[in-house]
Amino acid sequence: MSTVSFKNSAFEVREDLVDAHKGAWECISTAGTWLTGERRVAVAAETRKARERVSCAEAREALSPGSVKISNTTLGVLTDAEVEVIHRVVCDPGRLSEPWAQSIIGMGLSEGEYVEIIGLISMVMILDTCTLGLGLYDLDLPEPKIGVPTQYVPPGVKKNAAWLPTIEPGDAVEEDGPMYPSPKAGYILRGLSAVPQTLRDYWAMANIHYTPGQFVYQFNRSIRAITRPQMELIAARVSALHQCAY
Repeated sequence: MSTVSFKNSAFEVREDLVDAHKGAWECISTAGTWLTGERRVAVAAETRKARERVSCAEAREALSPGSVKISNTTLGVLTDAEVEVIHRVVCDPGRLSEPWAQSIIGMGLSEGEYVEIIGLISMVMILDTCTLGLGLYDLDLPEPKIGVPTQYVPPGVKKNAAWLPTIEPGDAVEEDGPMYPSPKAGYILRGLSAVPQTLRDYWAMANIHYTPGQFVYQFNRSIRAITRPQMELIAARVSALHQCAY
């Protein structure tokens, strides 16, 4: 397991942020709901490779998102469908579509695997971007742990407004575990809900980088070094640069 340390950064780093990075890399290396620890670490490695490839830049510039082939396996662990998801999401997210998502499912990737991979990509991108912002190099990837995926299927999962099934707050059951900070959880909070553990892993890490879910609608309250309006201005700019439709 890589040692998470920001001691060489020129910035003072909160302890809860250090702990969040440690916890996130630990969960990435551990068997999830549908992917083994080996496949989860392979997703992290492929996410990093996708950022570096020239073909990804070509895909962003192409008139048609499908006109440039960007899939290229790194470790021989992942399937073509898994690699396609990673590279398209990392390289050209603004032009993904529901037919594209369904085509990935048609390649043999289950809906649960798709959601878990999206969660892992999001975690790795946040972790590495934070490290970069602190003036540090990417951490070495952790060694995968031996374990068996739980393959838990929430009973309340169903197709709603998203491309893939989600769980409405009212359909969550005790077996799903904690999921939403309130019954009014917005769609961005439901996006990974078809795999509750992935949802929890992602938000446990993301909330520390942004602001905890219970404070999201308290716009006059600031628990970080910058004010909430400053946070939202930065978030909006980053979202635009990343082609975030939300």
